[in-house]
Amino acid sequence: MTDELRGGIDGAGLKVAIAVARFNEFITGRLLAGAREGLEAHGVSADDVAVAHVPGSFELPLTVRRLARTGRFNAVIAIGAVIKGETDHYDFVAGEAAKGIASASADTGVPVIFAVLTTHTVEQAINRSGGKNGNAGYTAAISAIEMANLLRNIEARP
Repeated sequence: MTDELRGGIDGAGLKVAIAVARFNEFITGRLLAGAREGLEAHGVSADDVAVAHVPGSFELPLTVRRLARTGRFNAVIAIGAVIKGETDHYDFVAGEAAKGIASASADTGVPVIFAVLTTHTVEQAINRSGGKNGNAGYTAAISAIEMANLLRNIEARP
């Protein structure tokens, strides 16, 4: 018999932090709204959600690491939007944000969910932040709940 561990998406009692970049706020604001909606729709109380605003996606890794290290949160969501322009800036910011956010999760043991859009166009970002492709913030909220519950289940097993 195989022992299967699952997280489930009941967020009751969970505490979640969200770090959101102000750069491209017309997109990140929509992602933040989606994340809040997803958390509340799955039982996370609005009082159990903390939001930290940072200048841009490059500042997300440090912030999510600090939030995770407090021990106050079951999961952290990193929200940003890096839209490709005509320079290499996109590659550096997107790559460093991804590496730093993944590292924060691995180093702290707290699930840190990557909700940083990396798109080629503004239209693609709009489509992924509540447009025809759904809202990546909402999806990130569900992932945060599932991962927090999965880790609880892993720790509860003998």
